[in-house]
Amino acid sequence: MDPIRRRQGGRGRRLDGSRVPQLPWLEVKNPYPPMEVLSADQLEAIHLTSLRILEELGMEVMSPRAVAILAKAGAEVDQASRTVRLNRGLVESALKSAPSLFALTPRNPDRRITLGANHVNFGLVAGPPNVHDCERGRRQGNFRDYCDFIRLAQYFNAIHVIGNQVCAPIELPSTSRHLDTYRANLLYSDRVFHCTAIGAGRALDGIRMMAIARGLDLQTIAESPGVITIISVNSPRRFDEAMSDGLVAMAEHGQAVVITPFTLMGAMAPVSLAAALAQQNAEALFGVVLAQSVRPGAPVMYGAFTSNVDMRSGAPAFGTPENAKANIAGGQLARRYGLPYRTSNASASNVADAQGAYETEMSLWGAILGHGNLVYHAAGWQEGGLTASFEKLVLDVEMLQMMIEFLKPIVVDEEELGFDAIKGVPSGGHFFGEPHTMQRYEHAFYRPLVSNWQNYENWQLAGGKDATQRATEIWKQALKEYEEPAMDPAIREALDEYVERRRAEIGSGEP
Repeated sequence: MDPIRRRQGGRGRRLDGSRVPQLPWLEVKNPYPPMEVLSADQLEAIHLTSLRILEELGMEVMSPRAVAILAKAGAEVDQASRTVRLNRGLVESALKSAPSLFALTPRNPDRRITLGANHVNFGLVAGPPNVHDCERGRRQGNFRDYCDFIRLAQYFNAIHVIGNQVCAPIELPSTSRHLDTYRANLLYSDRVFHCTAIGAGRALDGIRMMAIARGLDLQTIAESPGVITIISVNSPRRFDEAMSDGLVAMAEHGQAVVITPFTLMGAMAPVSLAAALAQQNAEALFGVVLAQSVRPGAPVMYGAFTSNVDMRSGAPAFGTPENAKANIAGGQLARRYGLPYRTSNASASNVADAQGAYETEMSLWGAILGHGNLVYHAAGWQEGGLTASFEKLVLDVEMLQMMIEFLKPIVVDEEELGFDAIKGVPSGGHFFGEPHTMQRYEHAFYRPLVSNWQNYENWQLAGGKDATQRATEIWKQALKEYEEPAMDPAIREALDEYVERRRAEIGSGEP
């Protein structure tokens, strides 16, 4: 069930004899001021409405343990309806203890990421039940494809975080498949990965397996977190039992928790953007209070996933103008509270086509202008999150790399100003042979991953392939060039033993 593919045929070559071009691994930062779509008064009005929601309406909390924790912290609890109301003092206290910046360290410390301030991290698509590529078509998620997506995430330096089950390996038992996916994350990559927080058991397995991979005990990894989870709120205003218990387990062990309301305007949130943002804000703040009530100082992120539905069909829409504005406004709210910010890069297109590209780019700009610290679903998202696409992953990596290059500050100094170069070229001349050009030409500009800049005739002679067809060639070549990161055999054996022991303990029950 575990297809281990080491690199084949040496390092693998493209038709032109070169490796797939990509940027090196970088710590990406956003040096530009964040965009603000809300005035100070508008931001305050949303904040105050959120507090009213928390104080007057509250949230339904379906986990008895979470209810007990919040009651002990001072929340008002209606046991009959499981409604928990928070006063603003509890919210303010939680925000004071929540860190504004934290790091996550995977098994390779060189791949540590920082969340907060102006740091930007891009995540692999997470959660789809289906998989697609242009050669094999659309199919149900499976473990073989899952492992190939992890290899591609390891291969492409623009991907910093592995999301929650890039596709569901449906042939594996649902109660224990998380063990197989965690193991694949650790064997085939050395990146930070997302734990499944559907209940405490799945979350704890992810924490323990990362601790094994790093050679740490649970006390030590609590002080040096290495995994992250997304707590999806059942909007409107419901925290289900499994997610609440998963949040509690992660916070208890000092691991990162992202509170993400699923506020689709017109469906799970009001149709107006201001009201949806107020609901999103209240739900996110409630999760922050729960995490800080469990363990003050536990790393927590403000998550936003506000978009709209197609009011004619009810289908979710992404990459819309409303979605982009919500991404930016969410960043303003996160900064108001001093919290790291998670946003997303999404599209509703059913295929890796022009719609998929322009909707994704719209989302991406919203995330960057809003100073997102974690851009989730940044590579491979298709069909509104129902499909993980190999071609879309490659097209997205191109967009991510271009954004990374865009975020590099312009250097202005005497050499870069190039007065002597300008002086040395006569009017009407060219700069191709100028020493200033020759010294820089190889690395002067971004080298594209997918884009083809040939003229039409040469493009036709080369096969006349469009961007999606070129993306197929690239992901296949990347898998050939992929190299499995080294792991100490003793650690690998310990991981295998843990997986088999836990699989036996779980049996046919819930973890």
